[in-house]
Amino acid sequence: MKSKAGIAWDCEGYIHRYLGECGINCEAVTPQLMAAPFFRGNFVAVIVPTGFGNPVYSGLLPALRASSERIKKFVKRGGNILVFGAMTDKPGAYNWLPFELEYNYEYFSSGIQVRKDNQFSSVMDDFDITNLEMDGYFSGYAGFPVAETTDKKAVLIAEEYGEGHYLVTSIHEFPSREFLKKFCSAEAEILF
Repeated sequence: MKSKAGIAWDCEGYIHRYLGECGINCEAVTPQLMAAPFFRGNFVAVIVPTGFGNPVYSGLLPALRASSERIKKFVKRGGNILVFGAMTDKPGAYNWLPFELEYNYEYFSSGIQVRKDNQFSSVMDDFDITNLEMDGYFSGYAGFPVAETTDKKAVLIAEEYGEGHYLVTSIHEFPSREFLKKFCSAEAEILF
């Protein structure tokens, strides 16, 4: 079993250490690498941290848009993508995804309800889900969310695409360690 994740960000940061503590090998995927046609990273999952859509925090959004076909191929072949909140009120931060999704930027606390019948329901197992921080919520999604706030705002979306998955969340916490181990592990790595 292989455990490896690409972390899409401008530099190494706190999430690299957290994944390392979870036993997951991780590699930085900068915006320049992501958009470079010669880049040949092999991963089980790619993680896009909170703030990717806000130029104050990151220059990643243009690279995600330029690499949307590459990302789709990765997921279609069995890769997993975990995307956090964009942290911006500008529309279109998720328009690089192959499905419709609108992000509503709003920082708030809420309890959540998680669909236990979903394979990704363990995402918040390390936390008290009666009071979590969110950096927004999602609307305009045709599917069923994995998690919603108590007032029915979607905060965790899972979309199967080919043999892989897109998982998009506005929950402003690290996922549970066991969830990450499972999400970032497979029999083989996939070419990104």
